[in-house]
Amino acid sequence: MKAAGGAKIEQTRGQGSKRKKRDPRGPKSNVNPWAFIALGANLGDRKRTMREAITHLQKISNQTLLRSSFWETAPVDCPPGSPPFLNAVIGLAPRQQETPQSLFAKLQALEKNFGRKPKTIPNEPRPLDLDLIAFGNDARAGKTLTLPHPRAHLRRFVLQPLSEIAPDFVLPGQSKTVSQLLRALPPDKTMRKLGGK
Repeated sequence: MKAAGGAKIEQTRGQGSKRKKRDPRGPKSNVNPWAFIALGANLGDRKRTMREAITHLQKISNQTLLRSSFWETAPVDCPPGSPPFLNAVIGLAPRQQETPQSLFAKLQALEKNFGRKPKTIPNEPRPLDLDLIAFGNDARAGKTLTLPHPRAHLRRFVLQPLSEIAPDFVLPGQSKTVSQLLRALPPDKTMRKLGGK
């Protein structure tokens, strides 16, 4: 598998010098699997906010983050007149004691640090939006957290950047890979790649 930019994601297993590609669902060991987080912003200096948020997320990752490109997308199910979003997806390697709920709490705290306020209107513009898309193969449906994200498989603004870093990942409950799900979606000519990470 390749990360954005074409670099191979590898992991040394066992003894000797043999290397195998890392499965984004996580190596078969006591190390937690990859967690995938979708980032979005449509207020303020979007790119600066996203880059600063990614820097904070690196601090809680056990390995170097997998990072997609930035994509500009039209608002989906947002109030009329909402500005366009900047979107990206990162892969984070949770520390051994991290749980989906504890990571989710950290994402919510980070949103607040960047000025996110309680919603007054559904899907209103916001300086930073962090969605926990998947935590390895964890599947749950709770009052505050559902995994995988219930609409991730239907959203191009999630699947397009996710396909750059984990094209062969299969979201729990799905039978198709991220790349296959993406190909099944209708095209969106308004979505454009901005590059820079």
